[in-house]
Amino acid sequence: MNSPGNSELEKETYDVAILGSGVAGSLLGAILARHGTKVLLLDAGSHPRFAIGESTIPYTLVSLRTLAERYDVPEIAALASFTDTTRTIGPRFGVKRHFGFLLHHEGAPQNPREVNEFNTPPQLLHEAAHLFRQDTDSYLFQVAVKYGCKARQNFFVTDIDFDGSGVTLAGRDGEYRARYLVDASGFRSPVADKFGLREDPCRFKHHSRSIWNHVVDLTPTDRLFDHLPDSQRPPVPWYEGTVHHMFDRGWAWVIGFNNNKWSKNPLCSVGMTVDPRRFPKPEGVSAEEDFARLAAPFPDIVRQFEGMKAVREWTSTGRLQYSSKQTAGDRWFLLSHAAGFLDPLFSRGLSNTTEALNVLAWRLLRAVQDDDLSGERFAPVDRLQQSLFDYNDSLVNSAFISWCDYDLWSAVFRIWAWGANAGVYRMQTALTKFRKDGRDRHFVDLEDVPYPGLYWPDHDGFAELYETMVKQCEAVEAGAVPARDAADLLYERLLTADFVPKHFGYAEREVRFLNPQPKTLLKMLRWAATEADPVVRRLVLGNGREAIKARLKGSKLF
Repeated sequence: MNSPGNSELEKETYDVAILGSGVAGSLLGAILARHGTKVLLLDAGSHPRFAIGESTIPYTLVSLRTLAERYDVPEIAALASFTDTTRTIGPRFGVKRHFGFLLHHEGAPQNPREVNEFNTPPQLLHEAAHLFRQDTDSYLFQVAVKYGCKARQNFFVTDIDFDGSGVTLAGRDGEYRARYLVDASGFRSPVADKFGLREDPCRFKHHSRSIWNHVVDLTPTDRLFDHLPDSQRPPVPWYEGTVHHMFDRGWAWVIGFNNNKWSKNPLCSVGMTVDPRRFPKPEGVSAEEDFARLAAPFPDIVRQFEGMKAVREWTSTGRLQYSSKQTAGDRWFLLSHAAGFLDPLFSRGLSNTTEALNVLAWRLLRAVQDDDLSGERFAPVDRLQQSLFDYNDSLVNSAFISWCDYDLWSAVFRIWAWGANAGVYRMQTALTKFRKDGRDRHFVDLEDVPYPGLYWPDHDGFAELYETMVKQCEAVEAGAVPARDAADLLYERLLTADFVPKHFGYAEREVRFLNPQPKTLLKMLRWAATEADPVVRRLVLGNGREAIKARLKGSKLF
């Protein structure tokens, strides 16, 4: 017997059905419904609910603003700055003023010279928030419903049947019909199961497993280092950003929701992610005991977590990584975590989701209008999404390898930081042009690139530098190259790269904090965009390394 009120819904045929009402599903649902698409939003659970994926990166912020303005859903922009998130959704969010990294070694206190911090100036991109996901996800779900999505929570899909005109979604208490299906449900994707899309073995090189929870009474990171002089403390307090405690083949995160005076949330998100080949999951040990066991060799990590109290059961996983051989087909698409997952390091999950949404949404709107919902139409989105996974795989794998040696890690850190910021500038430039003339072409043009999925996807020099980084780290892992030699080579490449500013490559290795002022960072990004021109680059490279160094030394940009 059907639940009351379902019979009328079941007679309808929706243009698009979306499985999963988390960030990905609700964002897409809101965009499609805003433009007149008849959308059904199904979820096996209900809001509010616990979720992780709480840290953003600058690219996430610009992508959210792009989605909000390009698709005329202004509510999306509330997630793009700490101020707007707190004002619109509520005072339960942490502030994120930097990415902070501290390298640890077994049995030794943390060496204050083996740290890195990159601060994104708030005047340039606004301060990001640590997203309290039960609130942000509920908010986006409500936005999707506001724009016209028909929502059904607690509906567990038991069968999916595709035919030439659409898809039938069956559950225990009814069924629904749609012309197209987007699966944004996550790891247990019904579409991936239906078509046997999971790759076995997973194609990703990186291996990690994870343990996490929300806690209260966590010691703020800065209190661990009260004994240090001011010269050895970062420009922005550690606890006011996303803290990464790294060690050889693993890392722990600290994401505070209580790290600002406006927050009324006492919680902090903590977790540990390790390579299971080095740290196998023990039998008969609880997740909480496993977490403590992994932290135990590192005195200052132990001090960070001493006395904290968990507010729910600990979550523990096996290997996190999974991949799909295909993410687009006739009348279906696997979006975000339904397609694959890597590792929370570098906070790429939400960023990859918004980037994929930006290229999927306009195609899906046109496809529904044209009544052409073939897989071929969405092949460019599949290509981008798979490339995002693959580049993230090589980046995270390189980082895990590099933590055996601080110099090697610091080189990887600089390459990541500068490439990521160049990518942000590229997207922000398109958004600025769009604000002036309203032409969607500015965003479409960004898709025509030789290296989709790379942070800086249209720059040959950066692509070559990135591949050198990956190969050197893999050589270190294989024992073919000493870590210090790999670090020396990467610093040499940074030195001779005309597209890397002094703050990121030319500076001495002792410089640990990359915190340029807003005007300086903006000039650096504009300079890099100019140097990306092949004619200019050839002229500069023709002058040789010494001329480049002299040119940069005299520049007012740095």
